[in-house]
Amino acid sequence: MRTITISQPNASQEKLLLARTKHVGFGGARGGGKSWAVRLKAKLLALRYAGIRLLIVRRTYPELINNHIQILRAELLGVAQYNDKDKVLRFENGSTIHFMYCARDGDLDRLQGVEYDVIFLDEATQLTEYQMKTISACLRGVNDFPKRIYYTCNPGGQGHGYIKRIFIDRRYEPGEDPGEYTFIPSRVTDNLALMKSQPDYIRQLEALPEKLRRAWLDGDWDIFEGQFFEDFRTKPDQACCRRVGLDPETAAREGRFCHVRAPFAPPREWTICRSFDWGYARPFSCAWWAVDYDGRIYRILELYGCTRTPNEGVKWTPDQVFARIRQIEDTHPWLAGRRIQGVADPAIWDASTGESIAETGEKYRVYFTPGDHKRIPGWMQCHYRLRFDEAGIPMMYVFDTCKAFLRTVPLMVYDPAQPEDLDTTLEDHVCDEWRYLCMSRPIRPPRAAEPSAAAPWLSPLAT
Repeated sequence: MRTITISQPNASQEKLLLARTKHVGFGGARGGGKSWAVRLKAKLLALRYAGIRLLIVRRTYPELINNHIQILRAELLGVAQYNDKDKVLRFENGSTIHFMYCARDGDLDRLQGVEYDVIFLDEATQLTEYQMKTISACLRGVNDFPKRIYYTCNPGGQGHGYIKRIFIDRRYEPGEDPGEYTFIPSRVTDNLALMKSQPDYIRQLEALPEKLRRAWLDGDWDIFEGQFFEDFRTKPDQACCRRVGLDPETAAREGRFCHVRAPFAPPREWTICRSFDWGYARPFSCAWWAVDYDGRIYRILELYGCTRTPNEGVKWTPDQVFARIRQIEDTHPWLAGRRIQGVADPAIWDASTGESIAETGEKYRVYFTPGDHKRIPGWMQCHYRLRFDEAGIPMMYVFDTCKAFLRTVPLMVYDPAQPEDLDTTLEDHVCDEWRYLCMSRPIRPPRAAEPSAAAPWLSPLAT
């Protein structure tokens, strides 16, 4: 009988091996030994529990081959036999390790009717929330084997928001038990084997551009490469705070170097505005904004028509939407009795199929003016609002109760085909109505600093 030699795991990998909750997150930075830990845990489970069914998932087939299948086949030679047609390793005790890739939603069709006892989603943030939840639905079986899902992950990718919500922010929705979720941070410095074989790897990470460095080296979940609104801060920027000698806690209380504030009742003298983006199969988004004496805007309330599934609309009719808006504006103490200026997507004035959505709104005394639909200038107005002055004060704030804004805006990324635009395949409805509001009250671009005469992009022949 062949003996399998197992190397000593590092401290963070050992925590993963010992974790007992249903959902276990592992990672945060590059080089933390995540795939190695997945293979080790899978081997130990397969050898311990005769007949257990395990599943390892990666986004693409080449990743699956290079990171798991080839390595496990070599490590388990004489212990488990690999069937390439079924993509499964079979152990003599009846245990199996199945392999699956999920590059698109259609790949999920292979899961119909199958059950697994333990699932490993390796590089989980490369999958969508829908894909992760669909795969997780296969975690079942009438046996005594442990039922767990392991998520290895780095900041960034299309599943970033979901992983950040359940493991980093720990914001749970109905039906999600906080006690079932554990996150184990992993850093490159934890991976002693990598540090020994590639001692310059940290220097490579330190030399990356700031966003990638913060995500890949520091495991910073608040920023990632390709993020469209990287200037939006949910907490004070520590580098800015250090520059002015301000501690982050004081900065948060004073609303400096961050855009999120605790709610307060806006003074009656401030202007109240409403922004709106229509949606039926996709979410609709309505927000109320207070405007102070300096023209600074505060997102104070929002009504977001989304189900528990991201980017899925509640399918309310226009009458239902505007009846609810009317009720809020008649009863909420911040809005009742106020004259409210509204701006909306120009598309709601389309009456080609009968009464327009805007006309339906008027029946409920919910009035709008058409928003300026220019995308690039609109996004620039959003960016102008996010800029901090020398004291760290921006031209817009978001109350921390506006969950739709706080969830969706940080997840926006650039359109690969239109580098200056936002990717419209994402859940961008909050961004659109925010853009209409900013375009309805435009501000001047912040004055840029004069370039240095020694700036490296200046030609020495320039005059």
